[in-house]
Amino acid sequence: MKALKIVLTKKSLSLTLTLGCAFLLMTACSEEPAAAPTPSPQAVSSTSSATPTPAAQSVSTTVETQLPYKFPLTGLPADYEVKTRPYMVMVENAPQARPQTGLDQADIVYEILAEGEITRFVSVFQSQPAAVIGPVRSIRPYFVEIGDALDAIIVHAGWSQDAMDMMAGRNLAHLDEVYGDGAYYWRSTDRKPPHNLYTSVAKMKKGAEARKFRTEWNGPLLTFAKGGQGKLTGAAVHYIQIPYLMGYFASYEYDAAKGVYMRSMEGKPHLDKETSKQLQTKNLLVLESKHQIIDKEGRRVVDVFGPNKGVIFQDGLSQAITWERKNGMLRAYASDGKEVPLLPGNTWVQIVPEGTKLKME
Repeated sequence: MKALKIVLTKKSLSLTLTLGCAFLLMTACSEEPAAAPTPSPQAVSSTSSATPTPAAQSVSTTVETQLPYKFPLTGLPADYEVKTRPYMVMVENAPQARPQTGLDQADIVYEILAEGEITRFVSVFQSQPAAVIGPVRSIRPYFVEIGDALDAIIVHAGWSQDAMDMMAGRNLAHLDEVYGDGAYYWRSTDRKPPHNLYTSVAKMKKGAEARKFRTEWNGPLLTFAKGGQGKLTGAAVHYIQIPYLMGYFASYEYDAAKGVYMRSMEGKPHLDKETSKQLQTKNLLVLESKHQIIDKEGRRVVDVFGPNKGVIFQDGLSQAITWERKNGMLRAYASDGKEVPLLPGNTWVQIVPEGTKLKME
């Protein structure tokens, strides 16, 4: 298999500060806006009253910039220091919930099996003010572990008893639509319950303020590649297919022109419901994990601590890794024990049962 040749170009910046600032403003204004969603009146009111936030960042945004800060979970440029806690939203992936909304604006997404032989998305929002996120569903203990490690405000609709006991025992900040926090969600009219529940960053922020949750983030620091350049040592791979159960599979195809992996589900592009744009990621990790079914409903215990083996994909290249949760994050390590840094941009993490065989081309 031949390695993909990636040609990177960059626009030259003006030598004067005035023209440099003008260039940044013109670039921001030229970005194509996302299609406007049609939220409920509650959502419109909440969004309009929210504190203004920066425009959505493209996952392929260049890192060559004079902006003084970076978003902690993406490593992309920011013009202000980000100290606020992220929101971790449980997003459903049953067929009735597809296509989902807002996953394209998450900094990190974990896809993990739930009961019913289907996966669920653990979506983490910090850098983008997503106006519609969902459909939102219930939480399980291993999802709680990820949110707790990230010091995120956990957003869900219902729970298993073990998950609720864990959140209560640790006094974790969470918003539960089923028990007391319904004001920070809404239901759409184009789908049947329970597959029609949505929230937004603006509504979650209002909920966090009403519940008096701590706002300053104590979360982990991620490791990003210096200069935004990866150095994976494995084979070139342009297509990855990831099987789960009952015939369901996710796949990614590398787009060399954009430098990202385009996501599909069951062979069809995975699109955002509001924008109809295909989901994409700069970093892709596939991590093997111990799974065990623990009750007649099919609920599972999934190991989100490691260590175990996996593969990381960046810039059309692959590398076998060992993964382990350290300092609040599931991190990838090379054979020499050194951490494999992420590239600036968003990240998708596919957690699969031990022994899962990937199809790679």
